[in-house]
Amino acid sequence: MLKKYVTFIVIALCAIASAQAQPKKLRYTVSGYLKNAQSGEALIGANIYDFSKKMGTTSNTYGFYSISFEAGTKASLTFSYTGYQKQTKDIELTQNMALDIEMQPSTELKEVVITAETAQKIEERTSMSVVEIPIEQIKKIPALMGEVDIIKVLQLLPGVQSGGEGQSGLYVRGGGPDQNLILLDGVPVYNASHLFGFFSVFNADAISDVTLTKGGFPARYGGRLSSVIDIKMKEGNQKKFSGSGSLGLIASKIALEGPIIKDKTSFIVSARRTYIDVLAQPFILAASQGQGTGGYYFYDVNAKINHRIGPKDRLYLSMYTGKDKFYAKAKETNAFSTSEVNFGLGWGNLTSALRWNHQFSPKLFANTTATYSKYGFGVSAGTKDQFTQNGVTQKSEYNLIYNSGINDLAAKIDFDYLPLPNHFVRFGASAIKHRFKPEATDFKAVEGTQTIIDTTFTASLPIDAIETAIYVEDDFKIGEKLKINPGLHFSTFTVRGTTYKALQPRLAVNYMLPKSIALKASYAEMQQYIHLLSNGGIGLPTDLWLPATDRVKPMRSQQVALGLAKSFYDNKFEISIEGYYKRMNGLIEYKNGSNAISSVNWEDKVETGGVGQSRGLEFFLQKKTGKTTGWIGYTLAKTDRQFVGTEINDGKVYAYRYDRRHDVSVVWTQEITKKIDFAATWVYGTGNAVTFPLQIYRAAPINGDFRGFFDSDLEYYGQRNSFRMAAYHRLDLGISFKKETRWGERTWNVSVYNAYGRANPYFIYLASEYNYNTGTNAPEITRVAKQISLFPLIPSVSYNFKF
Repeated sequence: MLKKYVTFIVIALCAIASAQAQPKKLRYTVSGYLKNAQSGEALIGANIYDFSKKMGTTSNTYGFYSISFEAGTKASLTFSYTGYQKQTKDIELTQNMALDIEMQPSTELKEVVITAETAQKIEERTSMSVVEIPIEQIKKIPALMGEVDIIKVLQLLPGVQSGGEGQSGLYVRGGGPDQNLILLDGVPVYNASHLFGFFSVFNADAISDVTLTKGGFPARYGGRLSSVIDIKMKEGNQKKFSGSGSLGLIASKIALEGPIIKDKTSFIVSARRTYIDVLAQPFILAASQGQGTGGYYFYDVNAKINHRIGPKDRLYLSMYTGKDKFYAKAKETNAFSTSEVNFGLGWGNLTSALRWNHQFSPKLFANTTATYSKYGFGVSAGTKDQFTQNGVTQKSEYNLIYNSGINDLAAKIDFDYLPLPNHFVRFGASAIKHRFKPEATDFKAVEGTQTIIDTTFTASLPIDAIETAIYVEDDFKIGEKLKINPGLHFSTFTVRGTTYKALQPRLAVNYMLPKSIALKASYAEMQQYIHLLSNGGIGLPTDLWLPATDRVKPMRSQQVALGLAKSFYDNKFEISIEGYYKRMNGLIEYKNGSNAISSVNWEDKVETGGVGQSRGLEFFLQKKTGKTTGWIGYTLAKTDRQFVGTEINDGKVYAYRYDRRHDVSVVWTQEITKKIDFAATWVYGTGNAVTFPLQIYRAAPINGDFRGFFDSDLEYYGQRNSFRMAAYHRLDLGISFKKETRWGERTWNVSVYNAYGRANPYFIYLASEYNYNTGTNAPEITRVAKQISLFPLIPSVSYNFKF
């Protein structure tokens, strides 16, 4: 019923907005692009405002802006962007005008902005539950092993949690990691983790902008339930050649950018690789006496070309590729036999996008994109044996290979239409062809020259699916106090002859209360047609991306949020308080006893129709500018799951594994001098929910003797996730020393992860400790829970440079 009301309201508001947008008088439009004067990079979300008329707009993702006035108007437009010098242009509109602006970075204003790169105040924005993080701030925050990590910075925000110690998974407002739409230049990234989840795939040197939306989703986004992480790559310096890089304890990286044709065509390319395998190789060889090799490494490569065809057309080509590889090989040889064991594990992403911007008119801007993405992983294990008996040499070989993955081919077109200063209309359409390769397990056995087994014992045929979507939304203002962003998102998903359809209404409202306090509310419905079937734990890449089918339904969520927001002290501080409620349907989970690698088809391994609820209250206080910056975030939340009519917790409601009642983050960065920066973060979170036995039933003795039967005790677990790990908390510290050189700038960074050495729980297992009582001929057994912790205090140092 709520959906019907909201849909009706959204349609009515869109009709009102359309009626209001009809110009009654002759108008002319000023439009153009805002760019960094030193590099030519687009300035996203910059402010364009006429203070005398109290009218304004912002630049879009590609730096394009458009604002209209009545014919003959004399306007004074102020262009502002935090960290850049303001510009004011006086104009008289007698015709449409093209006006590109190049803004100079301020030589005096070097503050770091935490959540917004624009001068627009938080209470003036219609949207809620949206956070924008500048890359320079991300680079200042202390990181594990000195590796700057975008995803781990997002984990410091209220409403966002990590899966566990060091992991890069995101659990946003009670959702799972598969419910986050992670976009790199508009292309979905299906696996954002390196090193089994300890690092993310994003190289900060190649990124220009990061935006997290965790509620109140605009209609232009769809396909996931919990969040959208929109990451934009740099376009490349159009003015001069430059570069940056770093040397760290486990990885090094470099980024190069510059003009191919000055002010017309530019490029950027960046690369990163770890060298854990190279450093560990001598120790492995020594330990195995030259009989074993192995290692692990990952790499990333980003590249982008940006070409200005003309004043109204721009072309972009971007790509990302990255891979993790773990390998091990052991060989044992003696006078009679040779035995060799091999193991390999690899996974990786490939994304690519071809984008064309075109300005149809001063009021209408379009972005057309074609994309291709691929994610896959594989596991291989094998043995080779050769032995000689009675002068006869015999050979045998056994190999097991497991593969899974997903490929996407997509096209979309997005329009920005600005009919009036108080209206920003967006509409568009998209289509994606998915090819899912759920799983295939091949086994081959060779004895001598004869193949005795060559079979695929788990084979799920590739599944093709088509996903389409259309949307429309308008961000408009009514009077001086009310801003509204209504929208509709309609999607379809066709697979195996079954078509799912979903109309998803979206609505965000901002009403200005006295003393410039904004009261914000939002409602959003989201439908998700793909599932991540996960084994949980440390984020091993045996997680399967799977489609909704005729047997496995799509997931759906409804989320409402209400909050207050205000900036003060000349927009240097922002404070927001938000409460939310989210309900999710169609969740899936492994059946009891099922796992990824088995001979059972994946659709027979899962329980479907799960329901989840999440409710919470988030507090966020931040200082955005000055020598001292930072934020304090607090989340009070509760999340649960239920699978009615299944074996999972006997169909009863249970706490979600990552349900955390309290979550606190404190981030502080300080410019001590022009050459020294200090940073610190402290986090606290309620422990993860886990399942332990409530009772143990002793196995029946044989002839009165218990010996040899300690492992045959029966365990009763009771309620799923009814116990809690110990609370998680950690302090990280970092200090940077900068120096100008004749060729550029160099920075030494020293950081400490887990500065006070907290032994945080990674996982907990049950063990039996016992003594045998010879007098009674019976064991004395004590069951204890033992905690495994990963990271003690870890210092790191890195050398960073720019030229």
